[in-house]
Amino acid sequence: MHIPRPDRPRWWQWPTILSLDAPVILLAWQALAAHATGVPLGWAPRVVLAVSVWLAYMADRWIEAWRLPASAVATPRHRFHQRWRWPIATVAAAAFVADIVTAVVALDADDVIAGLWLALAAGAYVVSHQWLHRHAPWRAPKELVIALLLAAGVWLFVRAGTPAVLWPTLGLFALLCLTNTSLISRWEIEIDRRQGQSSLALGSGRARRWITGLPWVTALTAVVVAGTGGPSAQIVGACALASALILGAVDLVEPRIDWPLARVCSDAALLTPIVALVLT
Repeated sequence: MHIPRPDRPRWWQWPTILSLDAPVILLAWQALAAHATGVPLGWAPRVVLAVSVWLAYMADRWIEAWRLPASAVATPRHRFHQRWRWPIATVAAAAFVADIVTAVVALDADDVIAGLWLALAAGAYVVSHQWLHRHAPWRAPKELVIALLLAAGVWLFVRAGTPAVLWPTLGLFALLCLTNTSLISRWEIEIDRRQGQSSLALGSGRARRWITGLPWVTALTAVVVAGTGGPSAQIVGACALASALILGAVDLVEPRIDWPLARVCSDAALLTPIVALVLT
């Protein structure tokens, strides 16, 4: 496995380095879920979701970079967070205050309470993953936990939507997130080993083998959702199917394009709702 120098990122790696990829993906699927379930979304739920997800990712990477010695850093995102540690902390603190103020001023009380519980769950994950249970053999795979937390983020502001459409949408999105993070764990297995991180792929050879089948399982599930639901479910299923097929294709070509580009492509694969929303 080729590991490029972490201090020389390519231009297309910057969305990942700056943790902008996850918020954009969540916004796309939040918009799709709202459209499919008939829930109106104002500006505040979009802003609070995007900033909250960005803060969670930045915090996780900030702590990881702080924990690692400089010689062990193998990715541009960790190098960036290590080099610019205190400016990042300052920006994140300002974003956190703005996020709280926006939530309190512009959201309903029920949304604030539900969001607080979700934020506590995300914070508990970061603390558990980074410190308390970092190498505990019994802990849940981080890829699964991340997928559930991201799906919960989409659920937060559209939870009043039609259940028959909402839950298949959330299930497909969670499957796509699990597929995305699991594939990345397999591609970056040497990176995780070098940096002392845990991952699903590092867990066992059996896990690495079934990871390759996840895109196709997700694609089949999307076909079932699209084939058994109404027009809204068909749009959701089509988006999930396209994303799953792209993820499967990226996994097939990863040995030729190498893991940094494969990671970026796998994140871009989850942006199919943008196309659907533009066309509909």
